[in-house]
Amino acid sequence: MRRIQEVAVLGAGVMGSGIACHLANAGFKVLLLDIVTPGLSDDRSSDPQAKNALVNKALDQAIKSKPAPLYRSDFASRITTGNLTDDLQRIASCDWIIEVVVERLDIKQQLFERVEQYRRPGTLITSNTSGIPIHLMAQGRSEDFQAHFCGTHFFNPPRYLRLLEIIPTAKTDRTVVEFLMEFGRTYLGKKTVLAKDTPAFIANRIGVYAMARIYQLTQELGLSIDVVDKLTGPALGRPKTGTFRLGDLVGHDTAAHVINGIKANCPNDEQAGAFAIPAYLQFLLDNKFLGNKTGQGFYKKMPQKDEKGRTVYHILNLDTLEYQLPEKTALPSLEASKQIDDLARRLPMFLEHQDAGATLVRKSLLGLFAYAANRVPEIADQPFRIDDALRAGFAWEAGPFELWDMIGLSRGAKLAVEEGEQLPDWITRMIDQGHASFYQIRDGQRYAYDPNLEDYTLIPGQTNTIQLDYLRQNPPVYKNDEVILHDIGEGVLCLEFRSKMNAIGEGILRGLTESIRIAEEGEWKGLVIGNQAQNFTVGANLMMIAMMAYQQEWDELNMAVNLFQQTTMRCRYSRIPVVAATQGYVFGGGCETIMHCDGVVAAAESYIGLVEVGVGLIPGGGGTKEFALRISDSFREGDVQVNTLIDHFKTIATAAVATSAYEAYGLGYLQHQKDEVTLNLDSHIFQARQRVLALAEHYIQPIQREDITVLGRGGLATLYAAANELRLGKWASDHDIRIARKIAWVLCGGDLTGSQQVSEQYLLDVEREAFLSLCGEQKTLERIQSMLQTGKPLRN
Repeated sequence: MRRIQEVAVLGAGVMGSGIACHLANAGFKVLLLDIVTPGLSDDRSSDPQAKNALVNKALDQAIKSKPAPLYRSDFASRITTGNLTDDLQRIASCDWIIEVVVERLDIKQQLFERVEQYRRPGTLITSNTSGIPIHLMAQGRSEDFQAHFCGTHFFNPPRYLRLLEIIPTAKTDRTVVEFLMEFGRTYLGKKTVLAKDTPAFIANRIGVYAMARIYQLTQELGLSIDVVDKLTGPALGRPKTGTFRLGDLVGHDTAAHVINGIKANCPNDEQAGAFAIPAYLQFLLDNKFLGNKTGQGFYKKMPQKDEKGRTVYHILNLDTLEYQLPEKTALPSLEASKQIDDLARRLPMFLEHQDAGATLVRKSLLGLFAYAANRVPEIADQPFRIDDALRAGFAWEAGPFELWDMIGLSRGAKLAVEEGEQLPDWITRMIDQGHASFYQIRDGQRYAYDPNLEDYTLIPGQTNTIQLDYLRQNPPVYKNDEVILHDIGEGVLCLEFRSKMNAIGEGILRGLTESIRIAEEGEWKGLVIGNQAQNFTVGANLMMIAMMAYQQEWDELNMAVNLFQQTTMRCRYSRIPVVAATQGYVFGGGCETIMHCDGVVAAAESYIGLVEVGVGLIPGGGGTKEFALRISDSFREGDVQVNTLIDHFKTIATAAVATSAYEAYGLGYLQHQKDEVTLNLDSHIFQARQRVLALAEHYIQPIQREDITVLGRGGLATLYAAANELRLGKWASDHDIRIARKIAWVLCGGDLTGSQQVSEQYLLDVEREAFLSLCGEQKTLERIQSMLQTGKPLRN
């Protein structure tokens, strides 16, 4: 059985260092090598530190870059550096060798010749090239080398973009491909996609076409780039960068290189004309206006601010090639799209409008459908692999064939032909045979149409996963407007939040209480709280709190806060195990909820924090109480107790957010004895179910705590002094200090004469009183209003 323990990464550039960091994230020992630092004087040419200065500087720059490539900064200790002259023999102990050097075939071939001198037979050897044919790099190498060689194309940044294209050659051993496909999924958290050894592989081939086609259409239709970015961003289920901001982000020299590479290497591509560099892009290239890295591209950042204090950007006029302020443009299609949250309903709406924006969307989508269909089987044998690549590599909500399904197979084909697009024969046969879609859901699993078999086949990689979307054909166990309770098999329920941004309001709170009741009273083994939205939850429904506070409905607000507290306590003290499965934002009330569960299975990319201070409040759903409990549990005889108290106080008072699930341990949001982290986002609900099953075997309902040690006035004095230092250092406003003193009040149990033990309910009452008092503060109401109107915290 093949096992990976140590990995060598050859090349410490942006990609090499990023890959090394992500391998360290996954727990592997990493050897990172690059060339000897050039230009060393004779007296320093034998100094190991000087010779490794280049690789060490590259790694240091990567670690300090934003967004952070490491889940936790101390994971860097898993990476050892060296140089390709003195240290290449160290690859003999490695189980996988990844080449990430400069994109030149001759240099790669020379390196592989040297690698073969030290590589153990059977060791995996792969290249991260984004464009050089994989089979050419292995020419002249041994039979064992070629059998264990293929492409492993990571996307930048490796931590954040989930795509990993696996590109075998004709000589790659089938078991090597199968291993890497599964290894990438399970251990690296990647969406592994099997690609063919064709120019730009899958994601870049399709994604760059989509970009180039929009470049063409924008000028043809006389649209400005800022409007097109709105049309081709979230409106189409794509990142908010849209198309032109994405170009600025990637770098126009990089984009032009890929465009020209596809055009040169794909002479028979029916859309070769789409890959021409438009005059306005050539203007940017000629003037070295390469995007963000040079300070201007399609967008130019100006020194002045607007009336709201926001940075002003000028945009390139594609006709005059001059920068100008964006003009307000009203497009009925764009305005209508903002009223529809669901992409599957929003997309067909664009086809009903006739304005220039709708025309761009229609033409670009129909061209995309035809282009992707014509790439089967050239770049992939099955359409689902193209969809997987675009979702994971370009962060699209849906790939080309999934988008086509939203419009309808027959309707999309008819519109494409009417637009002058050419469709391949397999699409025609598919329609003639009566098929209506590229995908089907059967028994909770997803099947995709395979043109080779002319039938639907089970998509691989669904073992040990649970996809809630695939269970929607089944009647829910329970539902209301904000939640759905699913039967996820083996006697376990899963409560899915369904409110806008999964904000926690009365519907979710009552749904959670009802779900626990159903599980307790029925033949259920336990409950998972989980969903597969971008974010687990952004926290409590701030609008609901604001309305009651503005109207001074204090009794109603007291009842609402009490409901939240009692709901989180139900998670802790139910008769069945409750486990949360998280991803994305786990803010405020969401953090409070998971802290009260029997366990958490957190996707590594979970951003967890008690952020209530940002809106002038304290955690009021049991979060501040829970920190007091955890502080008490951490006390050991002889410890200086106030040090632990201050650390936890600062976490809440500064609204500290863990930028990964691993960081959440250090901030006290997760606990090693009950919570776990997974890199495989697709399996976190499945893993949470397995955790429920394990707990259910011998589960005993916990007893509410009466033994929480709080420090009373002694602790308050310490925390008040710490808060005052923040004010003196101008790190905090007067209102920040007022909030901090409320936090201290709860953590220390109020005005107690000394250290003593109190109950959870006592602390919940103190917490609720402090929360309500802040709701009556004008500056808190101003912070809430700012967050609701701008989405940004106000520091007043």
